[in-house]
Amino acid sequence: MAGRWALEATELREGNAGLVARPRRLRRLANLRRLVRETRLTADNLIYPLFVVHDGREEEIPSMPGVHRWPVELLVAEVEQVAALDIPAVILFGLPAAKDAEGSEAYAEDGAVQRAIRTFKAAVPELVVMTDVCLCEYTDHGHCGIVRDGQVLNDETLDVLGQIAVSHAAAGADVVAPSAMMDGQVGAIRAALDEAGFPQVAILAYAAKYASAFYGPFRDAAGSAPAFGDRCAYQMDPPNAREALREVAVDIQEGADMVMVKPALPYLDVIRQVRDAFDYPLAAYNVSGEYSMVKAAAQRGWIDERAVALEMLTAIRRAGADMILTYFAKDAARWLQEEG
Repeated sequence: MAGRWALEATELREGNAGLVARPRRLRRLANLRRLVRETRLTADNLIYPLFVVHDGREEEIPSMPGVHRWPVELLVAEVEQVAALDIPAVILFGLPAAKDAEGSEAYAEDGAVQRAIRTFKAAVPELVVMTDVCLCEYTDHGHCGIVRDGQVLNDETLDVLGQIAVSHAAAGADVVAPSAMMDGQVGAIRAALDEAGFPQVAILAYAAKYASAFYGPFRDAAGSAPAFGDRCAYQMDPPNAREALREVAVDIQEGADMVMVKPALPYLDVIRQVRDAFDYPLAAYNVSGEYSMVKAAAQRGWIDERAVALEMLTAIRRAGADMILTYFAKDAARWLQEEG
């Protein structure tokens, strides 16, 4: 053996009386374990995703037990509860009243997200309001950009993403989070925000967003599954890790204030590599499929939901994430309060 943890053979004596290393000494008591704990998970690390619709009634999403689509007028009580749990931020996903090829409601002044931002900021001004900036929920084809002749057009989409971000900022958003995975989207949004007089609005870049099979329940919730093809031509290829570092570097160069890896659990190695390579605030998205698998297994009595969820979120923190977007945010905050 060589390296930092190498021990001389003479130190590894056999027999209980002769053991040199006894790591269990520091595991014996709960408070000892607390004292030497390396990774801390608190409500400070959590961001709660919310699905917003124009009006109607609250609806639970069948594939995401405990997660709802919220009409704007019913959301104040929900965000007040989030704030009472000391969760510092929410991120909003909008469901339009009508979809079209251009996703025009995404940047409408009276869109669901824009109305929700104004409502939140009037009711709970201290809550950080983040917004997803993309087109997939708003387009009738379900892709994240402008489509012509069956192709998703990168550069033509950038102006639209800028319009969306500016509309969110004008409504009072604190952070915009571009997730379309169009090349140059962070730079285009930064320029649009600055030109419109919103230099204070931060950008959380979905820098390493993979073309993952774990998004299924979200697409059910948002009605955003592609009507044709898939998103592999613009979202990242799951086998690639070095490419994630390149994507993160580009977004930082373009003006991102924070960066994200999505999904979280299958990409803990990527989170760690990004953490080691960049001294920037790092988010990870504990996505819908990760959430729904835990919920489904817990409902069948196969696992302890609370224990598994907290272990999962702690693992994401341990990998290097500063903040976690998770549908478990409210439950996790309660559980952590109970643990003291």
